[in-house]
Amino acid sequence: MTSAQIIVLATPVFLLLIAVELVVGLRRGRNTYRWNDALNSIGLGVMSQVTGVFGRVLRIGLYAAVAQHVALWQLDASQWWVWVLGLVAYDFCYYWQHRLGHTCAIFWAAHAVHHQSEDYNLSTALRQTSSGFLLGWMFYLPMAVLGFPPLVFGVVALIDLLYQYWVHTQHIGKLGLFDRWFCSPSNHRVHHAVNERCLDKNFGGIWVVWDRLFGSFVEEDPRETLVYGTRAPLRSWNPLWANAEVYWALLQDSLRTRRWSDKLRVWFKPPGWRPADVAQAHPRPAFSLQRQAYDPPLSPGRRRLAASLFALLLAATAAFLWNAHRLAWAEQALAAALLVVGLMAVGWLCERRPAGRSTGAEHA
Repeated sequence: MTSAQIIVLATPVFLLLIAVELVVGLRRGRNTYRWNDALNSIGLGVMSQVTGVFGRVLRIGLYAAVAQHVALWQLDASQWWVWVLGLVAYDFCYYWQHRLGHTCAIFWAAHAVHHQSEDYNLSTALRQTSSGFLLGWMFYLPMAVLGFPPLVFGVVALIDLLYQYWVHTQHIGKLGLFDRWFCSPSNHRVHHAVNERCLDKNFGGIWVVWDRLFGSFVEEDPRETLVYGTRAPLRSWNPLWANAEVYWALLQDSLRTRRWSDKLRVWFKPPGWRPADVAQAHPRPAFSLQRQAYDPPLSPGRRRLAASLFALLLAATAAFLWNAHRLAWAEQALAAALLVVGLMAVGWLCERRPAGRSTGAEHA
């Protein structure tokens, strides 16, 4: 069974848990969902799986080549300790990929997608990048050099990814000793917040012990109101733009600056850094925790149409992912393109405001 097929089987569980979290929130009077934001986040997860069909060739292919030709030794996948050690090694590599994803602009350009939601709930966990495969593979090559077989790598990567689903919730509080060792809802809420104290903290995927070892851990303060999203808000439901916006901003700054060294530094400095000449000529709005979430009002008819189209796209995506390995490359590309266009149509429907309504970011 392919990893894409496993995701297809897990999807009903993901959606069921989202429904449970929604009901719990409503009963507690603390609903953490907005319809349009959740639909957009799930749609970006769908898009990441669709494009991931092509990215796996690069990620797994390069890993397998290094494991075959460069590995210092070959570890035996029949030994249980190889799997346990492989999971720990993967999470360690993931910590550094995740940390660089927040501290180096070119990696942030991919990872920013996951943080764009201004809500924090289980649908946020599904909000994933479609471009991470372009550079993310390099962080795991040390595992190949150490001899972990591709099968072990693929399985532990899936385990690490699935584990992180449940920590994206505001309805599970602190868990005592568990919080000291593992990535938990409390620890991960800090990671997603844009409050000054929380920036670039708590990167661990399964174990938060890496953050404690390398000085990137911050404990959640229940007295502090956390604000979620990114410091440069997306303000769009277009999934293609969600994946491209940071790359585009970096490209613009790189082209506009006069210094050749700055044209390169733009891509490798921390997110938010800009050449002095560009920042002066093209200033950006100041960041504020008091901003309103992006939430253009939507007519009931458009909401029903968007939901219906999205349900069809979910079913079509499941069929595509289940059968992708049987399709020719051209067939895969055509199916993927049609699905992406469909997701863009859903985003367009969610952004169409009723006639006579303002274009502000007010809540519906």
